[in-house]
Amino acid sequence: MAIFILKRVAEFVPVLFTIITITFFLVRLAPGGPFDGERRVSPEVLRSLEAHYGMDMPLYRQYAAYLSGVVRLDFGPSFRKPSHTVREWLLLRLPVSLELGAYALLFALAVGLGAGILAALKPNSWLDHSAMTTAMIGICIPAFVLGPLLALVFALWLDWLPVFGWTTPAHKLLPAITLGAGYAAYIARMTRGGMLEALSQDFIRTARAKGVSEARVVLRHGLRAGIQPVVAFLGPATAGLLTGSFVVETIFQVPGLGREFVESAFNRDYTMISGAVLVYAVLVMVLNLVSDIMLGWLDPTIRTR
Repeated sequence: MAIFILKRVAEFVPVLFTIITITFFLVRLAPGGPFDGERRVSPEVLRSLEAHYGMDMPLYRQYAAYLSGVVRLDFGPSFRKPSHTVREWLLLRLPVSLELGAYALLFALAVGLGAGILAALKPNSWLDHSAMTTAMIGICIPAFVLGPLLALVFALWLDWLPVFGWTTPAHKLLPAITLGAGYAAYIARMTRGGMLEALSQDFIRTARAKGVSEARVVLRHGLRAGIQPVVAFLGPATAGLLTGSFVVETIFQVPGLGREFVESAFNRDYTMISGAVLVYAVLVMVLNLVSDIMLGWLDPTIRTR
């Protein structure tokens, strides 16, 4: 496992270099610029702004200067929000997105694991069919449809929960459910399949023959083998929860990094876009690595391959 982890960490450098390079040139090839607003500035002011932010230099020199700053974790100033640097904005917005992703993941695991285990214990029963039907509906409804529906029902019709903001637990409930519902459905279906396969194995029959209680058989022996597909899915799923928060943060006006990224894309804020993409890339790679480590802990045969 130590060699495996070191190899994966060593892969981070070329992958991040590639992502930084592609993002740097792509945002600059897009039409428009960071100073193209509703009010056009005079050519003299535009030249002064470009000189201040180093955009009057050749592109290769801008790229070299940006790489030098990234190595020092200095992503430069924000073009459209100069009151803070990009690093300060990232440190301000990222915790909100991480908190939203954590709540959504907890909701997805609680609902998905519970529904999958119950469905596996009663296969082909009304409980199994209703749980899997609900899971299929959750897979088919995207977040940009589910979010407004939940806001319409629970905020406007019933007046139980607020729609916008991120201050009280009530503000965080609808965004977390919206973001985690689809992943809960996937986890439920994978848990059911994994548990059905695990509960049919010989070691489960042996445990039952020895008089082990059914709860211990299911939770101690069956669940450890049955949730391996879920653990393998958790790395990409957690990364998806973070990157998929763009839509949810925009719908519910959550002041997270996803909403900041959307605004910076509309404003052509080059440095903010590049910094956000880099942060998301690091998070995705780290989460996938953690998922692989957890799989190795659950299944010793993975560590010996």
